[in-house]
Amino acid sequence: MEFHSFSKTYNMTGWRIGMVVGNAEIVSALYTLKSNLDSGIPLAIQHAAVEALTGPQDCIQQHNDIYQRRRDLVVEMLNRIGLEAEPPKASLYVWAKVPEGYTSIEFANDLLEQVGVVVTPGTGYGKNGEGYVRLSLTIPDAGLVKGLSRLAGWKNNKRPFRPKK
Repeated sequence: MEFHSFSKTYNMTGWRIGMVVGNAEIVSALYTLKSNLDSGIPLAIQHAAVEALTGPQDCIQQHNDIYQRRRDLVVEMLNRIGLEAEPPKASLYVWAKVPEGYTSIEFANDLLEQVGVVVTPGTGYGKNGEGYVRLSLTIPDAGLVKGLSRLAGWKNNKRPFRPKK
């Protein structure tokens, strides 16, 4: 089975609409399960999805170019200030390893308090997310540049090492 959502391709994040293709028996079982879990997708979102699929598709490459540029800026800044970050191959988010001596929540709080930048602690995504923070690429360019310039100031404001509790 393959799943696809409209979230990234058509910038319809949070609208929770997508599709599944694959083995007819499995798709039928999924349909039965899904029809008993909720009442479906609001009609306005369905119409928007139809328009997205049947309308011009040149926006997809434009969106990809924007997110790639933003991704590269974020990864470059994170690595410049000493945080390990690899460019994701396909995502609207960048994950960065938190510095030694921090939990993901402590580091997220530190960034917010010191430089006014909001990141999401990895622990919110399960135990394997601990030790990382997630940064979004979905904010407008002006906000991203402002956040990155603030983030650059974090390097000089590092608190002394303190062991994890």
